Amino acid sequence: MRAMILAAGRGERMRPLTDTRPKPLLEAGGRPLIVWHLRRLAQAGFTDILINHAWLGAQIEDALGDGSPWGVRLRYSAESPALETAGGIARALPFFQDQPFLVVNGDIWCDWDPAQARDWAKRLPADALAHLLMVDNPAHHPDGDFHLRADGRITLPQAGAAALTFAGVGLYRPALFADTPPDRPAPLAPVLRRAMAQGAVLGSHHTGRWTDVGTPERLLALDRALRGAAAAE
Repeated sequence: MRAMILAAGRGERMRPLTDTRPKPLLEAGGRPLIVWHLRRLAQAGFTDILINHAWLGAQIEDALGDGSPWGVRLRYSAESPALETAGGIARALPFFQDQPFLVVNGDIWCDWDPAQARDWAKRLPADALAHLLMVDNPAHHPDGDFHLRADGRITLPQAGAAALTFAGVGLYRPALFADTPPDRPAPLAPVLRRAMAQGAVLGSHHTGRWTDVGTPERLLALDRALRGAAAAE
């Protein structure tokens, strides 16, 4: 199975830190955010990884090179302008060789084991197009995104049903993006909502650690937590 790390965002909420450095290269716990992903993916047996980029993307390629320091093979998809999440994935589809693939947002930190994605792929029903990782709602997003039913299907929020937050980690079949142009910006949420309306999205609830590193304050908090955990070992 192949994987993709989304790294094309401008990081407006992270300014001024992202004025001169792309967000995935910001550091927490002594490593760039994207390197945490590479290490975890490599440990899970993912060797072929594609990274899309736009804002200051050359810095990402210069910093990561061919991926050999982490035991992976990196490919890059340069976007100008940025194609948003669904557009970036649609452009990258040939890389996945018409097989299910894993996508991870570059601006999160999560202790979830990517090896679970292989089990997701094996168990993905014929009528399903995606399997999303869901997490408890953070303080800055208390209402969540989607409802995870007891049968493992994900639906749009429903009255009286608690919602969870999409972690920015998903397993997708290429067919999910069949109607997404590969050369125009397109967000992921509408694509997922259409698939949910067809009952074609599954999910799992991760109760471990997850951080949406969207602001300098959250980056600082994550950095302190990771350094504290390392010092305690």
